[in-house]
Amino acid sequence: MKITNETSAQLAWEKMQNLLPAVIQDAHSGRVLMQGYMNQEALAQTLDTGKVTFFSRSKQRLWMKGETSGNTLDLVDISADCDQDSLLILVHPNGPTCHTGASTCWFNSDVPNMTFFAELEQTLAERKEADPSTSYTAELYSKGIKRIAQKVGEEGVETALAAVVQDLDELKNESADLLYHLIVLLQASNLSLNDAIAVLKARHNK
Repeated sequence: MKITNETSAQLAWEKMQNLLPAVIQDAHSGRVLMQGYMNQEALAQTLDTGKVTFFSRSKQRLWMKGETSGNTLDLVDISADCDQDSLLILVHPNGPTCHTGASTCWFNSDVPNMTFFAELEQTLAERKEADPSTSYTAELYSKGIKRIAQKVGEEGVETALAAVVQDLDELKNESADLLYHLIVLLQASNLSLNDAIAVLKARHNK
């Protein structure tokens, strides 16, 4: 169930003494960032301000994430599970979420492959305006879309040739090169993997 100010009263607040667990997930990468607890006041403030706010059980008060550090969480969407007794909150984080300085409180866990893709894309996007001498990616951006497109074409051919001769190790390496250069090309064109995925989803749903 999508949560709004109008639907929040339908949540099962009585199950946990007016507190519901709230799992925070990065809307872009899908990575789980943290868990907190919300009472009705915290949820209402989150919906009204667009900044994720919890009820601090230790401080016994409302607590906006980042109120001291500045690492706030911008609200994207809130939904409840099938029993309406827990919340999934999609956010755009402003800086690291964990108090340790890590991007997630589960920083010791393995990163799922699709999450890694999103994090790689973000890293490559950040290098668009970097000094070309600082990395291959920044240098590639500086050479313009034509050169980047040429690299995608070259890597596509090399990937196909590796498949034809059934050199599986080379196929994996060339596929990685192709995916990397494709992400750079999309970023240089002010597009993202999500734009391509949206097309695939639309085709799949037909």
